[in-house]
Amino acid sequence: MAVMTLTDENFDSIVAANDTVLVDFWAEWCAPCRIFSEYFTKQSEKYPDIIFGKVNIEVEHKLKDDFQVRSIPMLMVFRGGVIVYAGAGALTESGLEEVIQKAKALDLQEIQQNLGDQGAT
Repeated sequence: MAVMTLTDENFDSIVAANDTVLVDFWAEWCAPCRIFSEYFTKQSEKYPDIIFGKVNIEVEHKLKDDFQVRSIPMLMVFRGGVIVYAGAGALTESGLEEVIQKAKALDLQEIQQNLGDQGAT
């Protein structure tokens, strides 16, 4: 699947409508972002069941502020609308693969149950 451009207008609906969403916060001037982008794009082709989205922090200031992005590239992984991973810095291709595998291995029902339990306290 192709990498999507995420904006303030579509971000919430994309995250809510999909089980797993990887988000790459980046900027054009960022050399490590360009390197990481190659790995990100390659993984998007390998995992068509996952949404891969990019947020240009130079354009999407609100998203940058909402997620307190202070260093780029910044990768966030959402499962069931919940952030299950957030890390700054360019991952290696194998590092990105490891993050994806760990995210896929998470039990979505367990995540949602834990959220429900936290809301009840």
